[in-house]
Amino acid sequence: MDKLALCLWFPRNDASEAALFYAATFPDSAVGETMRASVDYPAGNAGNVLTVEFTVLGTPCIGLNGGQEGFRPNESVSFMVATEDQAETDRYWDALVANGGQEGQCGWCKDRWGFSWQITPRALMEGMKDPDPAVARRVMKAMMTMGRIDVGAIEAARAG
Repeated sequence: MDKLALCLWFPRNDASEAALFYAATFPDSAVGETMRASVDYPAGNAGNVLTVEFTVLGTPCIGLNGGQEGFRPNESVSFMVATEDQAETDRYWDALVANGGQEGQCGWCKDRWGFSWQITPRALMEGMKDPDPAVARRVMKAMMTMGRIDVGAIEAARAG
């Protein structure tokens, strides 16, 4: 295990399924070691998966099968993924919202486990940081009308 890893709580013992999904969806991602319970415990039985180590886009994570519904993800923590073009933006967005995920605003969405993702094209970030305040305003106004980010519309707003 790395010195620092993101620990994601899964109340319904979905850590293995989530790790496999993330590894199949994003490059530089993989599933690592699984730790199983050696004895019965309040939320499960000996042999159940307790944790799964995995990486998402090279970032180390641990999926924890917490077994308690009271701990749910929220938007105060999100994964921000910088994309190069519309095809990459669409591929990630579609994978994350499929099978129970949710579309959000301004490039935000949730996966089926409730974790928040910001699928953010580099064109959007560059436009919002443009040294010309008029350009940055146009780009931000365009973004505020979107769910999934439309790279062409962002580039058009930047061009004026």
